[in-house]
Amino acid sequence: QQQQQQEQEQLQRSNVMDFAAVLRKLDALEATQGHPQRSPLTDTFGRRHTYLRISVAERCNLRCKYCMPEEGVEVSPKGALLSTDEIVRLARLFAAEGVTKIRLTGGEPLVRSDIVELVERLASIPGINTVAMTTNGIALRPRLQALRLAGLTHLNISLDTLQEDRFLEITRRAGSRKVRENLELALAAGFQSVKLNCVVMNGLNHTEIPDFVEMTRSSPLDVRFIEYMPFDGNKWSENKLYPYKRMIEDIRAKFPGLEKLPEEQNETSKAWKVKGFQGQLGFISSMSDHFCSTCNRVRLTADGNLKVCLFGNSEISLRDAMREGVSDAQLTRLVGFAVGRKKKQHAGMSNLAAMKNRPMILIGG
Repeated sequence: QQQQQQEQEQLQRSNVMDFAAVLRKLDALEATQGHPQRSPLTDTFGRRHTYLRISVAERCNLRCKYCMPEEGVEVSPKGALLSTDEIVRLARLFAAEGVTKIRLTGGEPLVRSDIVELVERLASIPGINTVAMTTNGIALRPRLQALRLAGLTHLNISLDTLQEDRFLEITRRAGSRKVRENLELALAAGFQSVKLNCVVMNGLNHTEIPDFVEMTRSSPLDVRFIEYMPFDGNKWSENKLYPYKRMIEDIRAKFPGLEKLPEEQNETSKAWKVKGFQGQLGFISSMSDHFCSTCNRVRLTADGNLKVCLFGNSEISLRDAMREGVSDAQLTRLVGFAVGRKKKQHAGMSNLAAMKNRPMILIGG
């Protein structure tokens, strides 16, 4: 276990670009070629990035199989994580360049003691019209109304099974009933949208798909089925993948009124609905039918690294740059450099399974 943690730490260090070297490189390029004409948040394929996902914690009160290795992870000391002021500074910088939506992830964002204050500060940034959060819902009840009043607009709650024993198997913790109770409270709290995220794993919970669909019959819930994705330590294999098209077949067999909805621009989820049902369905097919060509998101890890692709293992530390006294203008140059290196698409599921990357919990869900 100790060796695996040391290897993970070394991997993270080896994949992080030296921000000072990047700035020197940019200085040299601009001296000969002039300033780039490309906007910092537009990549070389014309994709404009308006959606920033910020991981605000590495810790979690669950231990989900697909997110955290069985042996656990070595979390960063508190001082190595972005402070609230640093998160807000970076969010303002991204908003100034065109980001309009921020999602807070983790780990579990609700383990952060100042999460309500952070939401309020982010919601007040000019240009930000959506502040969303993805949570496992366990600790949601005490802060639910405070989060909404602070400016949280959209809420996603993760729940991969409706069976208590299977919940214990997937998360390695109890709490299924509490999540479902808090989901009902969230639906009544007045958010612009409440979604339920379900990671579908072949041979584990795929038979529950119709049960989740049934939840949308009389509720405005948006249930999103997510294909199982490979990350360090989650023991992904292709035979555990339950692809989007098989999910559709299973649902249509029980609900023949299933119909496709128009796709929204930059939406990662393919939208469907059972005719006559109040809620709807979404399918995130990252493995079997990727959506890289319309990707508009970038990610900040809790320890301050910018990742321009969920599956990419190249990162640049904006935390280190800030703590070395780099200006906002220089930070923007670093962001533009990273976005400019974003690839056309991810490497494909077979290659991704063999690539080294962080565990999901250290990226941000």
